[in-house]
Amino acid sequence: MRIALGCDHGGFPLKAKVAELVASLGHEIVDLGTDSSCAVDYPDYGLSGGLAVSTKQADRAILLCGSGVGISVAANKVPGVRAGVCHDTYSAHQGVEHDDMNVLCLGARIVGEALALEIVEAFLGAKFTHEERHVRRLGKLLEIERRANSGEWSAD
Repeated sequence: MRIALGCDHGGFPLKAKVAELVASLGHEIVDLGTDSSCAVDYPDYGLSGGLAVSTKQADRAILLCGSGVGISVAANKVPGVRAGVCHDTYSAHQGVEHDDMNVLCLGARIVGEALALEIVEAFLGAKFTHEERHVRRLGKLLEIERRANSGEWSAD
C-alpha cells in the first residue's frame, strides 16, 4: 500500500520510527512533512493527509500530532476521509474492519513509541470486512457526507 505520513511539530519525534516500521512492512511512504520540531500548524498536515487519501495519492494515511485530536479533526474535513484517533491496537484494527477507517491519527505525547508502533501495525494489517452490517453503516456515513457537501444542511 501507499501510506501518506504527516505530522506537526508535536508528532515529529515519533515520525521517523513510524516511517521505519511502515517501510519495513513493505509499504511505500508518501512523506508529507514536517521535517523538524519547529512549530507548525496541525490543520495544514491534516489537510495534506486527507487530500492524499481522497485523491488516491495514498491508500491510507498516518497522521501525528501531540494528542492526535487536532490533526484528526482537520483530516475529517476532507470528503472521503474517515480518520480516527487510536491509542490502542483494538481501535486501530476495528476502525478499519468495521468503519473502513482510512486515516490513523496518533498522539505522540499520549502513547509511547512501542505502543504507537503496535497501533500502526494493527492499522496497516487490517482490512474492511464487507460484512452486510458494516457496508450498510458505511453507506449511511457516506450519505451524511454527501448531504453535508451538497449544502442540504446549510445554515441559510
